[in-house]
Amino acid sequence: MKPFDYSRLESGQDLSAAAAGRYLGGGTNLIDLMKHQIETPDVLIDVTRAGMDAIEERDGALVVGSQVSNTDLAAHPVIRERYRVLSEALLSGATQQLRNKATTGGNFLQRTRCQYFYDTTRACNKREPGSGCDAMNGLNRFHAILGESEHCIAVHPSDMAVAMTTLDAVVHTRKADGSKRQIPAADLHRLPGERPELDHVLEQGELITAVELPASPPKLQSYRKVRDRSSYAFAVVSAAVALDLADGKMRNVRIGLGGVAHKPWRASKAEAALEGKSPDVTLFMQAMQQEMEDATGHGHNDFKITLAPRIVVAVLKDLTGLGEN
Repeated sequence: MKPFDYSRLESGQDLSAAAAGRYLGGGTNLIDLMKHQIETPDVLIDVTRAGMDAIEERDGALVVGSQVSNTDLAAHPVIRERYRVLSEALLSGATQQLRNKATTGGNFLQRTRCQYFYDTTRACNKREPGSGCDAMNGLNRFHAILGESEHCIAVHPSDMAVAMTTLDAVVHTRKADGSKRQIPAADLHRLPGERPELDHVLEQGELITAVELPASPPKLQSYRKVRDRSSYAFAVVSAAVALDLADGKMRNVRIGLGGVAHKPWRASKAEAALEGKSPDVTLFMQAMQQEMEDATGHGHNDFKITLAPRIVVAVLKDLTGLGEN
């Protein structure tokens, strides 16, 4: 590991010096990247004691500090009752030990687990821009089928971020100059395009301070994750689904997919096709087939194009009661 300087951010402290370093929360991903010398920051700025570890209700919304651990977030009674899909996603994501350390802000910003990104002997545009993408013609079973580019087919690994995106969460940040902004979770991460090394839209020195969950999320929610083993593996494909049923019609339909794109994927075509309609298995499949119209497989991951719709249909059947028939 390359030597680095360490400092600690206190509550309300000026962020102007952060432009030269990286923020450190739980460190469950960053420290591994530093060991592999994929990330080589000169300065680590510890934010764990900066007063961003509370969960509180504000005007009906729930505001989660960026340093709240995944364990505390998943177990919070309001999260379990009102935002069940988020609790389920967090509990599916990692071991208890990792959840105890991993933070809400850090979970959003974890980097891809693409094996070519971690193998410094292989070409990876995300790790070394312009070097190529060995995943394109390599072992790409876990890689993207939506929103990818010729430069990168890596996927975003977070379960939590898929649920947050589906719930229309809003990310609160503070920039190095002290200004603040709010970013919809769906807009936080980038598609690769020609700059796959850029995972998100945050500026250098910009700090996630909190995440705001809406006051009235859909009441029917579920998270389902397909993985190679039943515990503590990253998603091959996952689905977060939330909706309401009123007078036999589906309302506020929200569908998020994980394991299929460079960012948590909001299935907006499928949502539009289902909104205001009566639950119907054939309709579910047609809506998801619309969502997959632009999907592209790369050989080993072709199966995701049919797997993703099946997962969403299964969740929709369970939520709407059709799975009982």
